[in-house]
Amino acid sequence: MSTHLILFDFDGTLADTAPDLAAAANRQRAYRGLPALPYEALRPHASHGARGLLKAALGLDPGTDAYDRCKAQFLEDYAQGMLEQACLFPGVQALLGQLDQAGMAWGIVTNKVEYLALPMVRHLGLQDRCRVTVGGDTTPYTKPHPEPLLHAARLAGFDPGRCLYAGDDLRDIQAGKAAGMATVAAAYGYCADDPADWAADAIAQRPADLWAIIQQWARA
Repeated sequence: MSTHLILFDFDGTLADTAPDLAAAANRQRAYRGLPALPYEALRPHASHGARGLLKAALGLDPGTDAYDRCKAQFLEDYAQGMLEQACLFPGVQALLGQLDQAGMAWGIVTNKVEYLALPMVRHLGLQDRCRVTVGGDTTPYTKPHPEPLLHAARLAGFDPGRCLYAGDDLRDIQAGKAAGMATVAAAYGYCADDPADWAADAIAQRPADLWAIIQQWARA
């Protein structure tokens, strides 16, 4: 039986979902007669979902009628096209295989709401291997609040002190620390700022780095 639980953020950590997110953001610009923005300009905002992408694409902030209407259309467009280009980052499949072979339990904690997250987890073939999946609306809270991580630990039957959380956003590290878990910054993801400033316990420059980090942590 596994004595450790490895939890991952989803977008930007396990899965490369930015191309479809950026396409949905550019679709909102097209509706308004605006030219598409380069993918490189939108990618760093992918981990912030609709809020980050609509700010980058249209300068919209939450709390306005224009934002609410645009967010609803963005989510509708994204739901229709979210499986077109989404894939696991190179090296993630091998990493999950190493965890499975070592008998280590792993799960997903994402701010992506369940109706978007769960179909994508199934599409990528992870649902039967993943011990637990917690979405942005599974609990009343989203990261950086620790409750989604604590909820995942409870569901999987692990003490938070035996859990490690890896993510590509400052909110991931804040949530992990608040939950009393070890933290790893996924620097290969959609980091909008320097992960070295997040005070994570470790930094992974690529998915393959995570295995050595996890092994070292589990032995400590």
